[in-house]
Amino acid sequence: MTADSAHGPDIDVVGMWVTADGHIRQELRVDGRYDEARGTRASAYTGRYTVTGSHIDYVDDTGFTATGDVRDGVLHHEHLVLYRERPAS
Repeated sequence: MTADSAHGPDIDVVGMWVTADGHIRQELRVDGRYDEARGTRASAYTGRYTVTGSHIDYVDDTGFTATGDVRDGVLHHEHLVLYRERPAS
């Protein structure tokens, strides 16, 4: 993922992102793939993503596309709000 002069350097989004209620969990992997679980349904959505600045473009394995933006450390993915999950210490 490269820096884009119009958007600044790409932010680090790799890791697990989760809704406040824990129902939706989206893992953004270092290899540019994502895996989204919904409730008890593991891998409900899978595909690839690219980052430009703080903007994320998603392409689902079925061809569906979506977008997201990270603002103040919070991922706004279409109508979802996800927070970075921190490992237990």
